[in-house]
Amino acid sequence: MSIYIHIPYCRKACHYCNFHFSTTRHQLKAMIDAVCNEIKLQRNYVAQPLETIYFGGGTPSILDTDDIDKIFTAIHQNFSVAADPEITIETNPDDITVENLKAWKLNGINRLSMGIQSFFNDDLQWMNRAHNASQAVNAIKLAQDAGFCNITIDLIYGTPTLPDHKWIQNLTTAISLHIPHLSCYALTVEHKTALHKFIEKGKINNISAEQQARQFELLMKAARTAGYEHYEISNFAKPGFRSRHNSNYWSGKEYLGIGPSAHSFNGSERRWNIANNALYIQSLEKNIVPFEVEILSEENKMNEYIMTSLRTSEGFDLNYFSRRFGEQKAQTIKASAQRWMKQQWLVQREAHFILTDAGKLMADGIAADLFF
Repeated sequence: MSIYIHIPYCRKACHYCNFHFSTTRHQLKAMIDAVCNEIKLQRNYVAQPLETIYFGGGTPSILDTDDIDKIFTAIHQNFSVAADPEITIETNPDDITVENLKAWKLNGINRLSMGIQSFFNDDLQWMNRAHNASQAVNAIKLAQDAGFCNITIDLIYGTPTLPDHKWIQNLTTAISLHIPHLSCYALTVEHKTALHKFIEKGKINNISAEQQARQFELLMKAARTAGYEHYEISNFAKPGFRSRHNSNYWSGKEYLGIGPSAHSFNGSERRWNIANNALYIQSLEKNIVPFEVEILSEENKMNEYIMTSLRTSEGFDLNYFSRRFGEQKAQTIKASAQRWMKQQWLVQREAHFILTDAGKLMADGIAADLFF
């Protein structure tokens, strides 16, 4: 099973980001205490041992070593941990130092997820990132020199500052740096973000769906040529370097989310914590976990499996679906899939329906069409 720790603080607000975070850290120590208390209160939510531990955010790499030590102590006091866990921390290049890398390794962190986004300064400035291009390359090399071989980087495509030749150069740079895992995302315009406001006011051009589709195709070709498995719509890994934590999400395993706005899933219900730092801290001071809950219906579970399975290289397993939800429902899916197969957006391999490269461009729409 998996545990996710949400650290809701960042140095700067990226223009495109709609995750829950704050750039004000005056409550940080109280937040760490609250997170540790929630770990204790939630220790019976998922089965043990923990196979993966993931520090996300926000920017968890801004935490002091003592804060990270405190969270790990709480985890080990309340959970059993598997013998070979995958332990990931999300980090920005400007937080990568020799001292931090040593401290993270001492705590058992064995995977780094770096928010690179681009190797071009004009892209980074447009996004309002806190680092520059040279810091990005130096951070990767520092981590590799410190013995971190399991590294993933985030890259963003489809921005107005990124023509095709620059996108290809970003991919070439990542591949030449021997990064074993790439998470690549099309820029999305989320409501209430600075990017959304800039576009509404006409300060910048809206994103181009044609450009994004074209750059996604360039991405798939470059990654395949370089020996990466395209194992999930946005994720590419060299053999043996798939994200175990995220794969648990996609395969429907239970997970516990700790921290404000974090989500949890135990097979029958989904919970999400309040997305308010002050109220989260106040509640945990009273030993109350402030969450809302949704009991998943059979229809919810079916649709969620359709959505997540289609995003993976293994695809939708008709036999599994039949065993779990019944043969009649499986036959309904099989019939509905035929029109997408005729358009060559889906293929059937034995009992699995798998998106083609062309189908991956339409993944959400195909999944929605198959929903119950």
